[in-house]
Amino acid sequence: MTGQSNIYGLMAAFKNEEDLLEAAVRTYAAGYRLMDGYSPFHIEGLAETLGRKPRGVPLLFFIGGAAGCAGGFFLQWFASAFDYPLNIGGRPLNSWPMFIPITFELTILGAALFGFVGTLLLNRVPELYHPVFNVPEFRATASQDGFFLCIESTDPKFEVDQTIRFLETLSPLWVQEVEG
Repeated sequence: MTGQSNIYGLMAAFKNEEDLLEAAVRTYAAGYRLMDGYSPFHIEGLAETLGRKPRGVPLLFFIGGAAGCAGGFFLQWFASAFDYPLNIGGRPLNSWPMFIPITFELTILGAALFGFVGTLLLNRVPELYHPVFNVPEFRATASQDGFFLCIESTDPKFEVDQTIRFLETLSPLWVQEVEG
């Protein structure tokens, strides 16, 4: 990898999502691991083919819901049983049935907030700059009808000439270097 320090990777463009998915399967089978696929819509199975693992978003929703539930119940209990107790009609100070609606609402709010913020952070959004935007064809078609596979230069198997020859065996529309 000498002389490649300013190269982020190599990008190949494909006609449709089937070609991109097939190229990702063959690239992973060839031993490349640091790569990414880009398309204007979700392609079922592409993330798994690229070697991505689940990031724990359901766990974030659960933690947020549990925190909201506990916080909502504690806030009401503290206010009515400890901080400002009122004996009205002989009812108990810790009347949990009356706490259910607010506890439920805060459970949903906590889950939604944790899930939303956690999803953004795990997906590194907003990412205002990425080296693939240096490719003019990518900028022009990525969000409309472009399907791309980019192998990063930090991949242990990456060698410019060898990787270009490999990408050309996948029948892409074009192969281009991505400047870092």
